[in-house]
Amino acid sequence: MQPEERQARIEAYLLKAEFASLEELVHFSGASISTVRRDLLVLEGGQRIRRTHGGARSLQPPKTDEFVFSARDTRQAVQKEAIGTACAALVGPGQTVTLDSGTTCFQAARQLGERAGQVVTNSLPVANLFSSSSRVELHLSGGVLYPRLGTLVGPQATETFSRTHADVAILSASGIAEDGIYSSHALIVDIQRAMIAGADRVIFGLDHTKFGRRSLFPLSDLTDVDVIVTDPGAPADLLAALRARGLEVVVAGK
Repeated sequence: MQPEERQARIEAYLLKAEFASLEELVHFSGASISTVRRDLLVLEGGQRIRRTHGGARSLQPPKTDEFVFSARDTRQAVQKEAIGTACAALVGPGQTVTLDSGTTCFQAARQLGERAGQVVTNSLPVANLFSSSSRVELHLSGGVLYPRLGTLVGPQATETFSRTHADVAILSASGIAEDGIYSSHALIVDIQRAMIAGADRVIFGLDHTKFGRRSLFPLSDLTDVDVIVTDPGAPADLLAALRARGLEVVVAGK
């Protein structure tokens, strides 16, 4: 691939995602780290992108809502609300809960009310739900704000969760198959892995569109997961395979 073509592809990817890590751009382009760094220097020289610590950010208005929290929250809204309710029901009174930044996790946070004793999150929408609560102790991770998603990312956010113990972690992902759970964004993978490692019980809320789907980044083996919560549209054969692997499967909204 010629440098100009590769740089155009990288610019288009950043325009869609708005922000991406160096690792993500290397995977996307198939080029070496040093080559991608040179490409980013060229793009920055043309004032089309801005390099950041560990990645790059587009300087152009986005042309897609794929990563926008408000847009994503309207997709499979009924199923996500049911899944969120079922996830919240699995939390015991006074437990410490980590919540990631997915829209299904936001629905779980809405249903938690004051059941949890402590909530730890990198999601500003989730944090806003508990910001005025006198019963729930809210911990918001540090990190760099990922525009439009209201999500804190980067090494500081990862470090917060690597030093956090939780009774329950509630997460979402972009795909699940018999070989594991997948994420479409490198910026969130390390944070979610830290959440999983620090929790006694790991719950994934995944609507039926995520089943049988493999995204760019493997996130977790199924052995690290305790519960999958989904909706009635999820494929019966894959649900049976998950149960056979020892996972608890909850179908919400039946």
